[in-house]
Order: sequence, then C-alpha cells, then structure tokens
Amino acid sequence: MDYKDMKFQVFNGCDRGLSCKGCGRQDRQLNTYDWLADVPGNTLSTDLVEVQFKNTRKGYYHNVNHLDLHKGDVVAVEANPGHDIGVVTLTGQLVKLQVKKANIKSPDDIRRIYRIAKPVDMEKYHEAKSREHATMIQSRQIAKDLGLQMKIGDVEYQGDCNKAIFYYIADERVDFRQLIKVLADAFHVRIEMKQIGARQEAGRIGGTGPCGRELCCATWMKNFVSVSTNAARIQDISLNPQKLAGMCAKLKCCMNYEVDAYVEAGRKMPSKEIQLQTLDNDYYFFKGDILAGQVTYSTDKNLAANLETISTRRVREIIEMNRRGEKPASLQEDGTPRKDNKPKDLLEGDISRFDKSKRKKKNNNPNGNRSGNKNRRPRGNGKQEAGGASVENSARPAQQRQENNRQKADGDKKE
Repeated sequence: MDYKDMKFQVFNGCDRGLSCKGCGRQDRQLNTYDWLADVPGNTLSTDLVEVQFKNTRKGYYHNVNHLDLHKGDVVAVEANPGHDIGVVTLTGQLVKLQVKKANIKSPDDIRRIYRIAKPVDMEKYHEAKSREHATMIQSRQIAKDLGLQMKIGDVEYQGDCNKAIFYYIADERVDFRQLIKVLADAFHVRIEMKQIGARQEAGRIGGTGPCGRELCCATWMKNFVSVSTNAARIQDISLNPQKLAGMCAKLKCCMNYEVDAYVEAGRKMPSKEIQLQTLDNDYYFFKGDILAGQVTYSTDKNLAANLETISTRRVREIIEMNRRGEKPASLQEDGTPRKDNKPKDLLEGDISRFDKSKRKKKNNNPNGNRSGNKNRRPRGNGKQEAGGASVENSARPAQQRQENNRQKADGDKKE
C-alpha cells in the first residue's frame, strides 16, 4: 500500500462536540453506543431520533423536515406548551429498539423536531437554566411553609421558559394542589410535579462512591433494578448496613453486577451439611471460596481445628467414595496426611537452658598471656594481667621466690 499520498486524520472529537461514530460524550448519562453507525444508509432507515434533555430525561421525535441530524446536534423540539431544547444522542435503526424498550405504544407520544437550535433559542435556553437553582431553593422554602412532608430535589425549566418540572421525594402520599398554585403565582410558569426515588435523586445530583469512582447512576445507569440483601449473602459479603448502603442510603446497585457469576460458580460448591469421612478423622465444612473453587474443612464442627483446604473436585471424589462405603487416607489429592509447616514455639522446649552459664575459654598459654602477646606486661596494679589471667596466677612467682628465700634463710641459721 502506498502511504505517501494518503491523507491521515487524527480523530480527537468532531465538529459536533462528540467523538467519532458510535461513541458518545461521557457527560450524557443516557447515551447509547451506536454500533450501527458505520452501516451505510443507517440514518435513512427511519425518521425517529432520540433527544436527551437535562440529566435523566430523554424523548423520541419524528424528523419530519428531513434534517441532516447527527449525534451532538442541539435541536428545538415540540413540547406542550411551546418548544424545548435538547441534544441528539441517537439516530438510525437503533432508535426503533429504544422506543420499544421504553414501551411507547401511542403515536401521539412521539412529537416532532422543529429545527436545529438558533442563537436566539440558545440565549433563551441559557436564561432558563440560570433560574433553576434559585427556583429550587425558593420552592423548598414554600413547601416548608405549607407544612408538606416532601423534598424538592431538582427543578428543570423548559427551553422556552414556559414550563418548569419540579422533581420531589416523599415517603408518603402528598397533597400538593395548594403548592402548585403558590408556585405558579411565584414563578409565573406552568408547573409540573414529578416524584422520584432516592436512587433517581442521587443520579441527578451525582457524587463519588466508596469505590472512588463517579456514581453509576450519575454516569451510565438508565434503569434501576431492585437490590436485596440476598445478593450480599450469595457473595459472602458482610451484612453491615453501613457498608452495603450507597450514597442514596439504599442498597448499592453494584451488588447485582456479579450475582449471576457467583450463582453459577456456587452450583459447583458442595453442600455445607455434607460431612467428609477419612480413615483418621471426620471433617466438617468450615468455609468456601466460591470463585477460587476451594473449600476448607475442620475436624471440629464448631471450631477451627486442623483446617485443610482442598479443591471442589477433590471434595466430589471423597463424597463419591463415602457413598460407596470407602474412606480415603486423608483429604489431600495424593492421600497422604498433610504436614504442618508451622514454626516451632520457643517455649515448647526446656526454658532452663537460658540459665546455664557459658563455658569458659581454655587458655593453653602457661604464662597466662594470649598467643602472640608473650612480651606484653600487665596493666594496672598487678591485680589482673593483660592476657586475662587471674590475680592468683600473677602472684604465684613472687610467692614462690619468697618461699625459696625463707627456706634458704632457715638453712643458714641451722648452720
């Protein structure tokens, strides 16, 4: 292949604010990967377009004007009343599947796309978005003054400022008819109340989970599935409410991610009630590692005594042997008893060995000096020699001379 005249292009995004082809921006929570983006004629297969609005809201619209729409285009769509501003997140054949997944059966629920947003539309859109936070704070105070047991978690203005959606959380049924009247008089817009749960609120607010990553409900999760403590039991997770709860104070959604894998691996694990019999002892189930396929058995039913870890394959072999009335020599694969490689305890032996005195070094030098230091003189007052000889050894030659002198003197007297 001739690379000299070939024009290379480095994809670092495109002019519509999105990455190439099927990949979408990560700040779009409900973004769907378009794996049919490279198929020729995909966008011409249907006029349905998926448009996403603030956070967790998206809708499906007909491209009746046959606009050349791509991912990332900001469009003005039909609303009730007026129009709304959203971002195109999906086009082509996959939109039909998304409509089917959303269970939209009535054709009236699918409205039209007017046009690609103009600068005037964007100015009004940004003006509406700038009012949302102040409106939320004021609406919370209004609900508090009315004594309603509810919390307004978020406010979303329509693109033309004619309508506002108030998302609220309530444990019980709330009569907010009076609240709607007060809010309409205060903000002069059409009011729509929409109840959400604690999980949806966490998804709209966002945050960081205990894993150190951004919340799944704020990045990619679209539908919430009920989570039970049974998922924690299957995965041998400690049933600690503080560790099982997420930022929304509900059970973590991530506990459902690996449940199927644990259930599939758990089918290979032996029953906890089965007792393994060998020639030397009986073993009881102590603990099991589902993913590693290892089981630990103990000789005591209630305590951890003589623990031995074997594979699930070996467990099935021993169970089959016990059913035939046979007993292996041990639980190990080769049938030999397991050797303990535990370090020895220092207190197991005779502790009086520490009280024995050290043996003195023998000195073969008759002069009491070390080898190589024969001409060395004693230091100090003569109580101890430099070679380490005792006072008795150093004084012995002098005593002998005195004794000889005394005997000589006695002999002279006798004469």
